[in-house]
Amino acid sequence: MIEAVLFDFGGVLTSSPFEAFAAYEAEAGLPPDTIRRLNATNPDGNAWARMERREVDEASFCDLFEAEAAALGLAVDARMVLAGLRGEVRPAMVEVLRRCSERLRTALLTNNVTPMAESAEMGQASAVVDLFDVVVESSVVGCRKPERRFYELACEGLGVAPEACVFLDDLGVNLKPARAMGMTTIKVADPDDAIAELAVVVGFPLG
Repeated sequence: MIEAVLFDFGGVLTSSPFEAFAAYEAEAGLPPDTIRRLNATNPDGNAWARMERREVDEASFCDLFEAEAAALGLAVDARMVLAGLRGEVRPAMVEVLRRCSERLRTALLTNNVTPMAESAEMGQASAVVDLFDVVVESSVVGCRKPERRFYELACEGLGVAPEACVFLDDLGVNLKPARAMGMTTIKVADPDDAIAELAVVVGFPLG
């Protein structure tokens, strides 16, 4: 029986940053999926991973990320990439969160570069974050998806076993370890499809 619903933030509760990355790549004349390619190279130790664990500050990240791009023969403005992380809240998915929080435990699992409590750019998303029972942020806990410990922290905070959780994320690489731990997983490509799939899993209407 499902006791808890775990949500990713960017790409699930808000629009995907990859949409913004694609727009930047087109504007800058970069090959499509340049940002994905950089993030997939040495994924546990590259600039992006180190920033999400808060091992480097924003300025150091920009230097490292741009150096990684240069090593591939690409010129990338890292600050423009960071600007793409600010997505728009998806009202339908927020309503799903509200309905789930009325009956089940909920947690937010997000890889981020600045703790939400310190961000001046949260805006309307702050009210969304307040709906969760537990919030796990990579910039706070010092580990990140897809590291197993990240998911363990969420389960420990909620007081539930992985087998009692369903987890929504837009990246398959983040879902794989959760599934291996026993969680039910839903990949959010189309939000409407994901909501329909989640309604089947939890057993009550979400629309």
